[in-house]
Amino acid sequence: MESSSREAGKKIRVCASGCGRFVALFIVAAVFGFAGGLLSPVVVNKYFKQTPVGEKNIAPRESAESAVVTEDKTVTDLVEKNSPGVVSIVISRDVPKVRNFYGNPFGGSFPFFFDPFNAEDQGSGSADSGKTEKQKIGSGSGFFISEDGLIVTNKHVVADEQADYTVILSGGKEYPAKVLARDPSNDIAVLKIEGSPRGVSGEAGDSFPALTIGDSDQIKVGQTVIAIGNPLGEFANSVTQGIVSGLKRSVSAGSGMGEREEQLTDVIQMDAAINPGNSGGPLFNLSGAVIGVNVAMAQGAENIGFALPINQVKRIVEQVRTTGKISVPYIGVRYIILDDTAQKENNLPYNYGALILRGQRMTDFAVIPGSPADKAGLVENDIILEINGTKIDDAHPLSNLISQYNVGDEITLKVSHKGVTKDVKVKLEERK
Repeated sequence: MESSSREAGKKIRVCASGCGRFVALFIVAAVFGFAGGLLSPVVVNKYFKQTPVGEKNIAPRESAESAVVTEDKTVTDLVEKNSPGVVSIVISRDVPKVRNFYGNPFGGSFPFFFDPFNAEDQGSGSADSGKTEKQKIGSGSGFFISEDGLIVTNKHVVADEQADYTVILSGGKEYPAKVLARDPSNDIAVLKIEGSPRGVSGEAGDSFPALTIGDSDQIKVGQTVIAIGNPLGEFANSVTQGIVSGLKRSVSAGSGMGEREEQLTDVIQMDAAINPGNSGGPLFNLSGAVIGVNVAMAQGAENIGFALPINQVKRIVEQVRTTGKISVPYIGVRYIILDDTAQKENNLPYNYGALILRGQRMTDFAVIPGSPADKAGLVENDIILEINGTKIDDAHPLSNLISQYNVGDEITLKVSHKGVTKDVKVKLEERK
């Protein structure tokens, strides 16, 4: 019995010890549960302040907002830095005091961004008093390419040799401008202003904000571009944004006033909004470099504009800088570019190259007498396949390849003559 009692007491003690721990744990759990109940509204309230209902993840929203802010800052910084390098060009000349213009000046499919009849006050009468007065007859855009005042614009902006040209900077200063050169084959012209603004003396030696020139060969369809210019001759330094819509376009552009149309090749198509008056203004990439010169727009369409690739302009500018004029090289042939269709229709051995052919008139010689091609022995029906190793095709027309060289350069043509391929050396001469 004694043994049984000790076992019973032992069991009771053991039970008492285990129950004590259980009670302790129960009390601790109750305390923490009570504390949790008190604190949970604070925690929940704090959580929902940071994470609105319905938002599973706030990081993407913050990232998207940051991306928008970053893109906006890129554009605003670009505009702030480069706007001083963009100028307005005002065209004025003596016209009869009473004169009336009728009709829409834009009659072509791709009118230039330039309205030669955008006068501020043309009057409503039709009588001519016999007297003249200086009036603004048009406007365009341009941009600095050197700190000493060289400005690039379109040739059609400064085509009137009897007109006076005034350059207006973004700050409002006005400078008389001199046209140094007009390119006979591309719609490019170079102007020069001196360092003393009109009406102000003693300020010679002004330094002008030249823009950074980019590389138009690196342009990709879909990339963002920024245009700055003087649309309608009224809204100086207007900024528009768009994307590159296409490359290597070919268009015929003109003012619609009976002037000779310009054949523009290898141009950039973009959808940045541009209007008459934007002619000659710069087209920027997001790095702030000029990649094109705005030149024409499609009539009857929305936001279809064109710009000359800046690489077409670099050589012209360098010529003017070093020689004071623009010299255009030529070899002197009429031709068509071959492709698969032309090859089949004419049973030719090549689907690329420039086939030398005469024009429709008797005076439209296939090879111009006395030209570099004539001196080199080229004749009608010869096919010029390559220039210095570069194939001639739709993407690389003969005229574009020739324009990459200077007057006096000697180039090597690969020519197919009566089925025999040979190399012919030609020395480029200046087109008159």
